[in-house]
Amino acid sequence: MVPCLSKPRAMFPATPSPLGTFVLVLILCIVGFYTVNQPHSFPPSFTSHNASYFRHMFLSSSSNSTIASYLRDLTQHPHLAGTKLGSDTARYVLNHFRDLGLQTHTAKYEALLSYPLHSSLSAHFSDGSCSEFLLGEMVQTNQADPDVVPPYHAYSPSGSAYAKAAFVNYGRDEDYRALGMLGVNVSGCIVMARKGGGLTRGAVVEKAEAYGAVAVLIYADRDGFGKGFERGHVLRGIGDPLTPGWAGVDGGESLDLEDSEVLKRFPKIPSMPLSTEIAETILHSLVGTELPQEWKSSLGSNVRLTHVGPGPTMLNFTYQGEKKVATIENVFAVIKGSEESDRFVLLGNHRDAWTYGAVDPSSGTAALLDIARRFSLLLHSGWTPRRTVILCSWDAEEFGMIGSTEWVEQNLVNLGSQAVAYLNVDCAVQGPGFFAGATPQLDDLILEVTEKVKDPDAEGAVLYENWAADGNSNILRLSGLDSDFAPFVQHAGVPSVDLYYGKDFPVYHTAFDSYDWMTQYGDPFFQRHVAVAGVWGLLALHLADDPILPFNYHSYVDQLQAYRNRLRNFLDQSISLQPLTSSIQDFASAVKEFDEELNAARLQEAVDCFVHSKRRALNDRLMLAEKGFLDPHGLRERNWFKHLVFGPPSDHESKMDFFPGVADSIAWSATSSEKEGRAAIRHEIWKVARAIKKAASALRGEFM
Repeated sequence: MVPCLSKPRAMFPATPSPLGTFVLVLILCIVGFYTVNQPHSFPPSFTSHNASYFRHMFLSSSSNSTIASYLRDLTQHPHLAGTKLGSDTARYVLNHFRDLGLQTHTAKYEALLSYPLHSSLSAHFSDGSCSEFLLGEMVQTNQADPDVVPPYHAYSPSGSAYAKAAFVNYGRDEDYRALGMLGVNVSGCIVMARKGGGLTRGAVVEKAEAYGAVAVLIYADRDGFGKGFERGHVLRGIGDPLTPGWAGVDGGESLDLEDSEVLKRFPKIPSMPLSTEIAETILHSLVGTELPQEWKSSLGSNVRLTHVGPGPTMLNFTYQGEKKVATIENVFAVIKGSEESDRFVLLGNHRDAWTYGAVDPSSGTAALLDIARRFSLLLHSGWTPRRTVILCSWDAEEFGMIGSTEWVEQNLVNLGSQAVAYLNVDCAVQGPGFFAGATPQLDDLILEVTEKVKDPDAEGAVLYENWAADGNSNILRLSGLDSDFAPFVQHAGVPSVDLYYGKDFPVYHTAFDSYDWMTQYGDPFFQRHVAVAGVWGLLALHLADDPILPFNYHSYVDQLQAYRNRLRNFLDQSISLQPLTSSIQDFASAVKEFDEELNAARLQEAVDCFVHSKRRALNDRLMLAEKGFLDPHGLRERNWFKHLVFGPPSDHESKMDFFPGVADSIAWSATSSEKEGRAAIRHEIWKVARAIKKAASALRGEFM
């Protein structure tokens, strides 16, 4: 409401001049706007001065010791999804949010998980000796913790095999081809593969199955000082296998375990992880064909391996597991926005762990809990976000991003129209070196924020300085199935970020991923934890409070153009890229037009009575442009994946980490006729071009 001006009528001319009328209307607009929108309806935190104050308060309220205490609490016990200890950890996070006075709720789902019942492995050597291997880690006073799940691959089928051992390097097609050229046939063998080569463990098992192996044993070169077993899942795809595309709510629809759609998600031969120590004992005993020359350089000088087999060593392997429906639980804290409460900024980290999970994921959970603490301090100091902020603690990520995927599927419509961005942290700290991944419109914001956060490894420097100096400031893209950002980007089309320190830490998914390891090796003084939390929280504050969303689509234009240029390397000259070229040019024009419109709107802001509605319309266009890259029908034979720019290719060994539909068509064309293959590739290129046009149209806010 515009307040009345209680002035005597005699002070105004009986017939105001045109100039006087204009001035009066101008005054009414300005006074009305600030009366309605500033002092009463919205808190003062929305001025640029106060926004800076609260960001400074957020950074200055960091505490290494507090994050350390959270991590110590979180790692007292293992917390595997679907177990009582997993549920206890959910209560810990929920109670923390509640104790801070935050609004909380949970979302429970029924999902198919997988657990081991029994496993054994013995080796029978050519000299007649036999070794029965201990399958587990001794981590406490040389005793195995009964609460730590034994080493296994979730969703591996039960089975037994007695067969010759054979080494297949990383288990890629090129590795099997190299063996084939040497006359080595692994059909009927138990193959041993080392982690790496760009393949997931599920892909290693899938390829071994295709080449006739009867079982697979996978080891990591640095698995907890040689004695750790890297647990993991071998499920194909992500999300609950029984509810593909919809949420597994209690009493809802669920497929049968024997349904063909479910069965194709599981491998057909058993597998399990090995420690490096056990793997090397077996590999050193192999004779047969000599190791291919191209494998030797990457094995390292300490590996005693000269031959690939098969045999003469025989392996006796048994795995028995169970798949069962279990309850998983996501935990949320909500800070309501005061102006745009129906626009959501989401910060997420998964909570479940294979064992103690100090790095994966509790370093991220500890950072999330500290952000909640600091946001609570800001709230008590008068801060209220413009947009709603939601802190998300996901369950069952280790089984294939199940908790986040179920929630995204359940809330797909609201996410499509109301989610501003999703900010993910999984393993917050694995070691030195900062890494960031994002959809491109968030690149500039990440760079800006890293200029405000102290570098934990360089006295007196900000994070950006050494990150850029090391040549690591190239922001990664989110095409993989690496963490909980996948359903947000690849299924829902939500602008997203993924942050972490370090990579390839040696205790990954082993029982040695403990608080002690973190304090000795990963981050002894918890300074990197503070840095990740600082970047994470500042990103959220900007996205929640900036009047105009800090998205810059010029980075998207540059990325699309780079992808278009790289695509030419995968195609012959008969395939035209003109549709892509034209659509990218149109998208670039839309970005330029939007910038001009935004600049004009800012000039009018002081005198425009309807600036709030205009600002909201501009923000909606910024937010919804990402949805243009989605295809409602999804990728060919993989319709859950809907993003046509970012997503995993179906061919695990594809060198294309962009335009997944085009990558799939290139792989498919290798087994089809030349005419059909080229037609499929052209069609997928046109699909991407149309998606880019849709994104341009969304940014313009116009119908095509």
